[in-house]
Amino acid sequence: MYLWIKAFHLMAVVAWFAALFYLPRLFVYHAMARDKGEYTSMDTFKVMERKLYRGIMTPSMVVSLLLGIALLWLNPAWLHMGWLHAKLFAVLLLIAYHHVCLIYMKQLAEDRCQRSHKFFRIFNELPVLMLVAIVILVVVKPF
Repeated sequence: MYLWIKAFHLMAVVAWFAALFYLPRLFVYHAMARDKGEYTSMDTFKVMERKLYRGIMTPSMVVSLLLGIALLWLNPAWLHMGWLHAKLFAVLLLIAYHHVCLIYMKQLAEDRCQRSHKFFRIFNELPVLMLVAIVILVVVKPF
């Protein structure tokens, strides 16, 4: 049972990260369209952002978290390991990032976001750092 849960956990994490990488990239293009006054493009981005967030990003986050909790339930000894504490902190940062994406998505949908496409290009890189940290912590278990 453990390996099945782990496999589906990893699939959900991959889907979540794909969305975490793609949604802020849509924000870049949305902000660029806004700056150019391309209102038809902006409407398209609003739909794409909403569908990505609600249809892929949030469900994959929920499944990732539930299956992660199941893995911890099956291996409670991990709760005493430092690498897991660091990983869980990184996951909390990802959950916060996920919700910040929702704030920006709503602002862009309401045409009140003032952030530039350059800001979103930098914002888009933050999940990469979390991915690197999480993979190293889980695979190497440095402490």
